[in-house]
Amino acid sequence: MKVSILLGFLPLAFTAPAPAPLEKRAAPTVIAPSPAATIIGRSLLSVDTFNGIPFAKPPVGPLRLKPPQPLTSGLGTIDGTGIPKACPQFFFSLDESGFPANVLGTILNTPLFQTVTNAGEDCLTINVQRPAGVTKDSKLPVLFWIFGGGFELGATQMYDGTSLVADSVKQGKPIVFVAVNYRMGGFGFLPGKEILADGSANLGLLDQRLGLQWVADNIAAFGGDPRKVTIWGESAGSISVLDQMALYDGDHTYKGKPLFRAAIMNSGSLAPAEPVDGPKGQAVYNTVVAETGCSGTSDTLACLRKADYTTFLNAANSVPGILSYHTVSLSYLPRPDGISLTASPDVLISTGKYAKVPFIIGSQEDEGTLFGLFTANLTSQADVSVYLNTIFFPAANRAVVDGLVATYQTIAEDGSPFRTLLLNSWYPQFKRVAAILGDITFTLTRRIFLETATRVNPDVKSWSYLATYNYGTPILGTFHASDLLQVFYGVLPNNAAASIRAYYFSFVYNLDPNEGNDLDEWPQWSKSRQLKEFRALGNGLVGDDFRQDSFEYLKSNAEVLRV
Repeated sequence: MKVSILLGFLPLAFTAPAPAPLEKRAAPTVIAPSPAATIIGRSLLSVDTFNGIPFAKPPVGPLRLKPPQPLTSGLGTIDGTGIPKACPQFFFSLDESGFPANVLGTILNTPLFQTVTNAGEDCLTINVQRPAGVTKDSKLPVLFWIFGGGFELGATQMYDGTSLVADSVKQGKPIVFVAVNYRMGGFGFLPGKEILADGSANLGLLDQRLGLQWVADNIAAFGGDPRKVTIWGESAGSISVLDQMALYDGDHTYKGKPLFRAAIMNSGSLAPAEPVDGPKGQAVYNTVVAETGCSGTSDTLACLRKADYTTFLNAANSVPGILSYHTVSLSYLPRPDGISLTASPDVLISTGKYAKVPFIIGSQEDEGTLFGLFTANLTSQADVSVYLNTIFFPAANRAVVDGLVATYQTIAEDGSPFRTLLLNSWYPQFKRVAAILGDITFTLTRRIFLETATRVNPDVKSWSYLATYNYGTPILGTFHASDLLQVFYGVLPNNAAASIRAYYFSFVYNLDPNEGNDLDEWPQWSKSRQLKEFRALGNGLVGDDFRQDSFEYLKSNAEVLRV
């Protein structure tokens, strides 16, 4: 059952959409200035699409595991009508102890399957979509999308923004939509002291930042306004949005101008982390080196760069993955490196070292249920403590972890799916595990971020939400990433899609979700401590004070409860 549920979402990650028929008009063409390129796109449903535009030198050969390098020469003519290549994917761990995920990983992570999914190392490209008829003089606000996937999987090919752009036009707030590819897994977030010494940490974040610089240089040619960029992400993409706010201690300028003026975070913010060269990170590096066959060489990092693609891919995917027993105790994620991410994000926010831009941030009500599917062997509260202490917080004293688990007193009140009493208890500790995993990764860390940011910079406007529109879904509830279906794709013409998009477009235009629409007032979190609750039928407000004992415990033990 666990695998079948998860596989239902995998086609979103690796099935390329079939090319749509072109409209009967001249192909849209844009001449981008830096690097010089003539980009030919396609039109569908009154939206122009320009796919697969390179923004960096291919990170292959000696540039593997190196910071992205800007392009220095013209690109000539770019065919932007196809399906852009994805960066290498890490679908399932190859860890032998992780049956059946390891079997699926053996199939899905192979270079052959990666080829079928159009994945490979030469993948640093951007997609741009705009309303048809837009010119370089239109100066439309820009929505810059960073996809999620646990810093292990995902690609711009998954995220066609046609419906978003079309809906923005319909609402009278037309936007330019941009999606950026970035390196993931061992290709983009390999930790270790060797990586730190080489200055090659957090490459995926640096890819995103270079993509933002490309937007600053080129988006005006597509009809966008580089002064009106909002960065938006979901899950790991949402964590990336906060990290972009915190990179270089909050310096988000380029050529003397801000790269973005606002931020939207769907399910993700603070991810308190050990340094790149900490024990957990070093263990990941050592495993990848050993699996590549580079142990004992004089320069293990140089050996990784020289390894053939197949060998390095399999080695990078040999550590525990997100779709495994380790769940959101990620092997690969942004870690402090002292240069780009100078400290753990929670420290940077608390010391005011981040970009002070208005933001929206929110969570799904049941963020952890999807990940609780992998831990069915946990049958007692003590089992949960041992699991968290071993997998998530090995440096923490067991008593600290016991204290955290004890704040989730009963599965009827504190178990996820929330508000379902004793129902949906798939295995004895499922609801407790799901609640804890969701809170420490998404929901309560969101509140910590909001509270800290409000204290440090009370004049910066912020809004927050809780999505409950899938309440009643057996086992999963309003689960992590369900907002992709409801909000990003808008597959159902329901309240969730309509109202959230309307609030977002108003925010992109006016830096306030309440301006320019007739929706109910969404109070600033910094003033009200209230969440907009997005329900299946209508919206409401709810206080952001649920599970306050767990929140206070996490906040007071943030220094030791790091991944």
